[in-house]
Amino acid sequence: MDIKSMKSYLYWLYCQFELITCSYLMEPWEKVLFYTFNISMLVMVLYTAYIFIPVHLSTAFQFFLHLFGNQHENTVSIVK
Repeated sequence: MDIKSMKSYLYWLYCQFELITCSYLMEPWEKVLFYTFNISMLVMVLYTAYIFIPVHLSTAFQFFLHLFGNQHENTVSIVK
């Protein structure tokens, strides 16, 4: 894929985005607000996924290990 076809493909995607969101009907200041809101929401969702998904995966992994009988041993030894 050469640069010109990639540029036209990205432009086509942008046009599709404008058609789907009806942002082609907005005035320029409305577009700025709309795109700022959308980008900020996307950044917040990505940040939340980056922070919370590893914690949830670790918890689920420990749960399934415990469920199937492969219990996690305690690292603190008890001396009697």
